[in-house]
Amino acid sequence: MHYHKENAKRYVKKLCFLGASFFFIWLITGCSTPLEKRAGSYQFKSTTLAKQSPHKSIIHKLYHQHQEWEGVRYRLGGLNKNGIDCSGFVYLTYKSKMGLRLPRTTRQQSRLGKEIQKHELNAGDLVFFRTGPTSKHVGIYLEKNKFLHVSQKKGVTISRLDNVYWNAKYWKSVRV
Repeated sequence: MHYHKENAKRYVKKLCFLGASFFFIWLITGCSTPLEKRAGSYQFKSTTLAKQSPHKSIIHKLYHQHQEWEGVRYRLGGLNKNGIDCSGFVYLTYKSKMGLRLPRTTRQQSRLGKEIQKHELNAGDLVFFRTGPTSKHVGIYLEKNKFLHVSQKKGVTISRLDNVYWNAKYWKSVRV
């Protein structure tokens, strides 16, 4: 009988260790969601966002989106006002404000459009960051070095590209 109790205790310890391991892996993946389609399966018209809408109109739409969503908390895989992740926010913003359907994940979004230099950024361009060894983060450029995104601490917010943290984590920019 004592032997079975010891085996049961070892089994429970192994399950706890495995559960904690999976939870840790989930935490470090950042905004990426586990199910991904290939970015190539999304079709886009050749018209870029800059050609589609005047610059001021895009800025206005993005600030309006910020007002509607400000403070909504971060939730990995979330896609509504109960919680949303960075790529989900970009997905919903482009769909509702720009009329464009982007892929759902940060990885897929990073493969779209034309890569541009930081000094070429216009309102609506996507900005990407490497926030960990395997995790990525995405936001939408506004103007004057500011971008709209979902922070794990602040939820939907506006941050500055020249902030020490974001400047160090900056990876690339893309024009859709």
